[in-house]
Amino acid sequence: MTPDSRTLAILVGGGPAPGINGVIAAATIEAVNEGCRVIGIYDGYQWLAQGDSSHVTDLHIEDVSRIHWTGGSLLRTSRTNPAKAQDGPANCVAALKRLGVTHLLCIGGDDTTFGAAKIADAAAGSIHVATVPKTIDNDLPLPDNMPTFGFETARAIGSGIVESLMEDAKTTTRWYAAVCMGRKSGALALAICKAAGGTLAIIPEEFRDASISLEQVADIIIGAMIKRRWMGHDHGVAIVAEGVVERLDEHTLAGLKDVPRDEYGHIRISDLDVGDAVRGFVRQRLDALGFKATVIKKEIGYELRCAKPVAFDVEYTRTLGYGAVRYLMTGGSGAMIALRGGKVAPVTLDDLVDPGTGRIRVRVVDTDTESYEVGRKYMIRLEPEDFKEPRLGELAKIAGLSPDAFRRRFEAAIP
Repeated sequence: MTPDSRTLAILVGGGPAPGINGVIAAATIEAVNEGCRVIGIYDGYQWLAQGDSSHVTDLHIEDVSRIHWTGGSLLRTSRTNPAKAQDGPANCVAALKRLGVTHLLCIGGDDTTFGAAKIADAAAGSIHVATVPKTIDNDLPLPDNMPTFGFETARAIGSGIVESLMEDAKTTTRWYAAVCMGRKSGALALAICKAAGGTLAIIPEEFRDASISLEQVADIIIGAMIKRRWMGHDHGVAIVAEGVVERLDEHTLAGLKDVPRDEYGHIRISDLDVGDAVRGFVRQRLDALGFKATVIKKEIGYELRCAKPVAFDVEYTRTLGYGAVRYLMTGGSGAMIALRGGKVAPVTLDDLVDPGTGRIRVRVVDTDTESYEVGRKYMIRLEPEDFKEPRLGELAKIAGLSPDAFRRRFEAAIP
């Protein structure tokens, strides 16, 4: 294959994340310098899955040379799943071949990576495929526990939001129930809580049982309220990872049966008012106790996704984009591009697939690490020692319960 017969196509799938344009820019510049034609495909897999090859644009160095520090996506994005229809991957390959594409770079998270794997299979070696890991959820299993790009920016912006909420809560003597993005992993909620000094975070990984009830989530927050009052404070911010929703028990989901799901089968959490549900259960159970407190809901997520990337993500994404093109141009295919010790470390798409589910493996928070332990130590939550006298009696008095009744009510609030 001669250099000028090579065409690199770049697309972006899934939700936005800070740093996308850095990958697009670095990949375009390196490919053009290698003598390749570069085209950008708009809206992820949306048009390709229909066999439509018209939603594209040629990319040149002058188009991308100064976009690496901007938020959003030059090529937009979508959540279209090319594997949903049986002919989806084949349609993608046919459309790409009409465009003369020899190399495909997909920027996205677990679902986009899954789609890329299906396209690579359908192409049977005729198109070299690589992916770059993007998600503010930090839920892709990268080597050496490297973060996915966009996570560090999301943590920085989210921490600033929670710091402001903490000050507002203190000033107005109220509590905030803040629901944070993170469909499969509580990494972002935990990181924001740790960095901002939030009162507590609730993440799905801390629950031993397969299902979670909103009553239990509410009592974890109420337990923190009681403990804060015992410490002389009547304010705080509780951060709840949205992934808790996907593990709600059947009783809680009874009223949510008509909630739409996306093309990957996930509940459209954006269509659920999770904050309102959490706040409602907290208020209901506070009223039953006769415990007076003001609770305000807040969602943290969309304002993070297209933020201007912090320096870490700018540098990181430029290396990933460059590394992806170097991998593809030297004959590589079928891998996700990651870094290990500053060097490109491709992880094959086959190695990313969970044999049990056939889907891309998800990285979750390891609650056995010091990283989680530190976060938990600095939270204000009910802990086993709170159920020993004399503290048990003091907390029970604040809740208006007997020590035995307090124990029965709140022991389940310790996952």
